[in-house]
Amino acid sequence: MAKKIKLVCSDLHLGLGRILEDGRLNLLEEFYFDDKFAEFLHFYTSGEYADAEIELILNGDIFNFLQTDYKGHFLTVITESITVDQMERIARGHPTFFKALKEFGASPKRQITFVVGNHDQGMLWPAVRAYLNATIGAEIKYRNLVYYFDGVHIEHGNMHEAANRMDPRKFFVKKDLPEPILNLPFGSYFFVEFVLKLKQINPHVDKIRPFRAMIRWGLIFQTMFAIKGAVWLLFYFIKSLMQPDPRQRWTLKNLVKIFFESAIFPDLSDSARRILKDERVHTVIFGHTHVYHYRQFANDKEYFNTGTWTEITSLDVASFGRITKLTYVLIDYPEAAERPRGRLKEWRGYHRIEDDVIVH
Repeated sequence: MAKKIKLVCSDLHLGLGRILEDGRLNLLEEFYFDDKFAEFLHFYTSGEYADAEIELILNGDIFNFLQTDYKGHFLTVITESITVDQMERIARGHPTFFKALKEFGASPKRQITFVVGNHDQGMLWPAVRAYLNATIGAEIKYRNLVYYFDGVHIEHGNMHEAANRMDPRKFFVKKDLPEPILNLPFGSYFFVEFVLKLKQINPHVDKIRPFRAMIRWGLIFQTMFAIKGAVWLLFYFIKSLMQPDPRQRWTLKNLVKIFFESAIFPDLSDSARRILKDERVHTVIFGHTHVYHYRQFANDKEYFNTGTWTEITSLDVASFGRITKLTYVLIDYPEAAERPRGRLKEWRGYHRIEDDVIVH
């Protein structure tokens, strides 16, 4: 019997590439590991896995549309044609990544499944899906929110926090508009209109964990930046309460809930526990938080978080400094087992003599 495995990774955040088309360094790029991703897929399609039945599950935020400009502007009014343009430019910026996907998908024994996240909500557009399928020459299986199989529940994770929860009944807004646009959650507006503004001053501001430590650190060592950020945040919330556009208007109750629920970067363990109460589910896999995690519950129920393939800055004493771990979940189907088993793993890559220094 041929070996059968599934690989789950998330939060790669591909942008326009390390070097922009005009030759400038792209300070907003977060994914520097195209070669390692290609090595990752090569490893799992050769050697002992050469004849294996393999599914690659891309669990959201693979592409960073929110941080990809359109004609020099970062938009919150996003049409299908705009997202296709962003997707084309991302593909040109990451040729090695897309070539690796194409080679992976060339075999009938391999399947690619894409679960939509909050940073790549544009993957809901049919034309964007068609472009990606054509680019890699394979028929990708898409899931808007949840992918379930064999007792395994996989979703990106953004639906379990108020700020980034998409409306599952209304992915697009069409009323009184010349063409449909994405129905973005509050977190997407907040990222484009507020976080990107802060990133112009401090490119790492959205990559620092834990949040409470970042606040303390900022008040002590970057006092003016912290004060400026707090003032901007207050004005942004006030503007959100008074926003004439109903798509961007939020009640005080919702804003308070969003602040306390999202700002601390929840690990989503409670949400996983609730899903695992379903007797049909034995494994839950999320991404979204950028913090890899494993937790075992009663009755052999398990929760995994795949973390991120981007750099984060830890202010925690146990892991202080810049951290990059290319983490993923390997789901194996042991011959004698009653159910598939997941393992949280880190891809360290093949040996490389030299590489570019990551510059921000």
